[in-house]
This record gives sequence, C-alpha cells and structure tokens, in this order.
Amino acid sequence: MLHKTKIDLPAGKRELLVNLLNAQLAHLIDLQLQTKQAHWNVKGPSFIALHELFDDISEEILEHIDSVAERITALGGIAEGTLPAVAKRSGLEAYPLDISEGLDHVAALSSALAATGTAMRASIDEATAHGDAGTADLFTGVSRDLDKQLWFVEAHLQGGPPDKNACSVSDATNS
Repeated sequence: MLHKTKIDLPAGKRELLVNLLNAQLAHLIDLQLQTKQAHWNVKGPSFIALHELFDDISEEILEHIDSVAERITALGGIAEGTLPAVAKRSGLEAYPLDISEGLDHVAALSSALAATGTAMRASIDEATAHGDAGTADLFTGVSRDLDKQLWFVEAHLQGGPPDKNACSVSDATNS
C-alpha cells in the first residue's frame, strides 16, 4: 500500500523502490544492532579504542537508518523497522554471541560491514534502473560511509609483520 504523493515516479516504480529501500533498511538496522553487540561485549587490550569505535559506527549507522526510512515514507511507503520485519528481510549472517576478544569482534563486524556495503552498491544500480536518482544518491552516500567504517575496523587487522609474498612499490617499479 502506498500513500498518495506528488513525486513524479509512477506508483509501480515507487512500490519497487519502497521494497528495495525496506530491504536496505533491514540490513542497516541489523548492522547497527550487531555493532552495538560488539560495543557492549568487546574485551582485551584494545578495549577502549574498539569500544569507542564501535559506538561511533553505531551512531553513524543510526543516521543512515533514519535517512532510508524517511526516503521510504517520502515515496509514499511504510518504513518496516520492526524486529520481525528486519529478521525477515536482512541478509546478514547472525552475529556470534559467544565472542569477546577484540579481534574476534573486528573480524565479525568487518564481515557485516562488507556484506552491507555490497548489498548497498547493488541497490544503487537497481534504484538507477528504476529511474530514481534520489534513492541511488542516498544509497551511494551510505555505501561510501560504510566503506569508510570498514576501513576503520579493518585497520585493526592490518599493520602486522609484512607479508613476505607481497609486492612492494619498489618491486613493482623495477619490473
């Protein structure tokens, strides 16, 4: 069911877009809850850095949740943010409840961020195909921010001893 609006997209396209937006809303709500799970339960030597990072990421995701939900209602749809709706629509893997070590949370959260980013990029193309540059732009902004948050999280997995099989810049230029 769509509410009336003077947005110049045909009702059939708006229905498809609302469905697409609700799928991404579910991904974002699930991701935000997973981020809070990590925030609440992280332990170890990097506790404070990860605890604060996970909280910052959660807050940024909340802003995207609100933007996506508002886009749904602007198109005349109903934002489906209840737990049953999210559980039905989210394609994210269930977050492990038995971890506490910082790097375990980093690994789990980086996977969830990457999966949500992948789904968001696919939705950019789908919104564009339906002629809705506004929704595609919204998804582009979310995608860009998810990639940045993934970078922040993955940085905790990087920077160890150099990989002996990796090609250095000087190796590549001397080839």
